[in-house]
Amino acid sequence: MEKIVKGRKISLVQGDLTELRVDAIVNAANRHLALGGGVAGAIRMKGGPTIQEECDAIGGTVVGQAVITGGGNLKAAHVIHAVGPRYGEGDEDEKLRNATLNSLKRATEKSLASIAFPAVSTGIFGFPKDRCAKIMLDAAVAFLDRETTSLRDVIFCLWSKEDLEIFEKTLQSMG
Repeated sequence: MEKIVKGRKISLVQGDLTELRVDAIVNAANRHLALGGGVAGAIRMKGGPTIQEECDAIGGTVVGQAVITGGGNLKAAHVIHAVGPRYGEGDEDEKLRNATLNSLKRATEKSLASIAFPAVSTGIFGFPKDRCAKIMLDAAVAFLDRETTSLRDVIFCLWSKEDLEIFEKTLQSMG
């Protein structure tokens, strides 16, 4: 499923984020930028040690922010590490919106044409998937509608069929 915003495409796919051939994939990161489990663990396993080494050199960041590293051995040239909120920590919607927008800004700063997101914060951070879909898709549409950007393709890569269906329902409801 896809939506066109000012000639740019937002698309939804089911699959393995680490297998996408895009300019950047987004890691659902923690504030220490430690590549542990979930999406980050898959990135660490397939991307090799250089990604964690670059994260260690950056040293961490705050919730709602995003930083960029190389993609190591991944098909993607870059990894954008977006720090989403833990559900229940307070002001989660705004923090997730900021993590999404800051990821899009990092991609634009590097003149990238394509970026792929997972459902940030919905794993061990416990964020409700339907809220995540609404916030992340709204942020992506607003960014593409209002900002000057090099991005042409914004992909949301969902691991499960259930997650894909939640994002599809949300995108359809946006008109």
